[in-house]
Amino acid sequence: MANETVARKGFFFNQDNCIGCRTCQIACKDKNDNEIGVIFRHVEDYEVGTYPAVKGFHYAATCNHCENPACVEVCPNEATYVNEADGTVQHDDSKCIGCEYCVKACPYGHPQLVESLHVVHRCNACIQLREAGEKPACVAACPMRALEFGDIEELRAAHPEGVNELPFLPSASQTNPSVVIAPKEAATEAGAVPVIL
Repeated sequence: MANETVARKGFFFNQDNCIGCRTCQIACKDKNDNEIGVIFRHVEDYEVGTYPAVKGFHYAATCNHCENPACVEVCPNEATYVNEADGTVQHDDSKCIGCEYCVKACPYGHPQLVESLHVVHRCNACIQLREAGEKPACVAACPMRALEFGDIEELRAAHPEGVNELPFLPSASQTNPSVVIAPKEAATEAGAVPVIL
């Protein structure tokens, strides 16, 4: 579990700015050289309401680098762990046995088994890029500047309108996700359903 004195890092997502272009998704997939079917940041489309009063919104999801990550708690081999330096959730392929306990435990469905390698992979908040002074690939690529990454408490202070859960997401009480969302009004309404485009 994360050390409480660590300045935990996390993501801010401005839902009003997101146009659903999936540039963040493509940049993430390219940076990680993921095989087909493995996506660490994915943009989902939703609609809420009934005709003719239907509203839509997009949600760019990835690992929430939770304060109490369920994936870390269930890993039998300590392959999934919290980075002591910044509170992000990381993964050690050499320790992973492909049991998928983390995949099943994450309420957000983030970790993914890479079948060709028989190990789980996940968003690591582009730790190598950040160590080189760069931003995570998804943040740098977003043409609408809908994403930010940084100290989670600073992001919360900078975006006091932000929330860390919405009606279509799992309860934040499960893992305390390190995410701040400035929501579109439609995303705060109950009954949103995914749209397949």
